[in-house]
Amino acid sequence: MILPIQRRRSGKYDFPSRRDPRFEIRPHVTTEFRLENIADRLRGSNAFASVDFDGTCIRCRARDVESDAYYVFEASSAGHVVRFETPDRWLSESVEAELYHSSDSLEELLEESLDELEWPIDRVPVTTFRHFRSDDFLYTFENDVPAGEGDADEAAVTWMLAYEATFRELGDVAGETDEDE
Repeated sequence: MILPIQRRRSGKYDFPSRRDPRFEIRPHVTTEFRLENIADRLRGSNAFASVDFDGTCIRCRARDVESDAYYVFEASSAGHVVRFETPDRWLSESVEAELYHSSDSLEELLEESLDELEWPIDRVPVTTFRHFRSDDFLYTFENDVPAGEGDADEAAVTWMLAYEATFRELGDVAGETDEDE
């Protein structure tokens, strides 16, 4: 929309003010647009069975997992978080057991995945993960996404893909393994 430029009697021109409500910046629109852009990029990665965006968070269904399992990116009081969540206690326990029996911590595995995706680990280290059962009765593994360098949308995509790459290798998220065969 082109705003009219009006000529004053003094011969000077009045340009529309940036304070005009038509130029108002709406943070929630910007955030929603950014999250939709992130969701589109995650869809294009083909790393997930599905990618849903509800206006406030992005939920990506884990590929090749029989039970419900999701990777989630959403705002938190401290910025943004990425999480792996499932209502399936056995799936969560299979991940826990794999971590318990391996010599690696979840932070180390996530760091490897982030490094492969060229996240600047030496300058922006991996945050500490939290593991809990949410108020919605979901078994949850969660990390804060650090405010790193560069594009925030790129950081969100990188962390979601790193979370997927990390958990894809753990427990029953890795798929069915028959030890009897």
